[in-house]
Amino acid sequence: MLEYYNYIKSLHLIFVITWFAGLFYIPRLFIYHIEASQKPSPDKEILCKQFKLMTKRLWYIITWPSAILTTLFAIWLLILMPGWLEQPWMHVKLGFVILLIAYHLKCHHIYKQLQNDIIKWSSGQMRMWNEGSTIILFSVIFLVIVRDAVNWIYGVIGIILLAIILMMAIKLYKRIRDKNPEV
Repeated sequence: MLEYYNYIKSLHLIFVITWFAGLFYIPRLFIYHIEASQKPSPDKEILCKQFKLMTKRLWYIITWPSAILTTLFAIWLLILMPGWLEQPWMHVKLGFVILLIAYHLKCHHIYKQLQNDIIKWSSGQMRMWNEGSTIILFSVIFLVIVRDAVNWIYGVIGIILLAIILMMAIKLYKRIRDKNPEV
C-alpha cells in the first residue's frame, strides 16, 4: 500500500487546492450578491438570481466535493502513516483543519441564508470574513513545511502580522473604492 502513497498524497493536495479555490471564491460571490441586493429593480432581481446560480454551482460542484475528497485522502494518508499522529505539528495542523471545517460550515450557513434572500452581513464584513481561509492556509502551509509546532512565538507573531496586513489592505481598498466606485 505504501507504493501508492505519493499518488494518494498528490490527490490529497489537488483537492486541498480546489477546496481552497472554492473557499476563496465563495465569499467574493457573497459580496457581489450582497451588493446586488442593494441595487434598484430590475438589476437587483437579475443579479441576485445569477449570483445564486453561480454560488450554487461553485458550492456543490467544486467546494463540497473537494472538501469531502480532501478529507478522505487525508484519512487514507493517516492510515498509511499512523506515526504522524504522534507528531506535535500534526496535532496543531489538525486543529487548523477543524477551524477550516468550521469556516466551511459557516460559509454553508451564509450560502443558505443568501439563497433564501436573508442578508445578515454587509459587504465590508464579508470582505473581512473572506480573509479567514487565507489565514488558515498560511498557517497550515508553514506548519507542514516547517513542522515546528513548538516555536509558537514566531508563528503567532506571523499570523497576527498577516491578519493586520490583510485588514489594512481591506481598509485601503475601501477608501479607494469610496473615492472611485468603479474600482
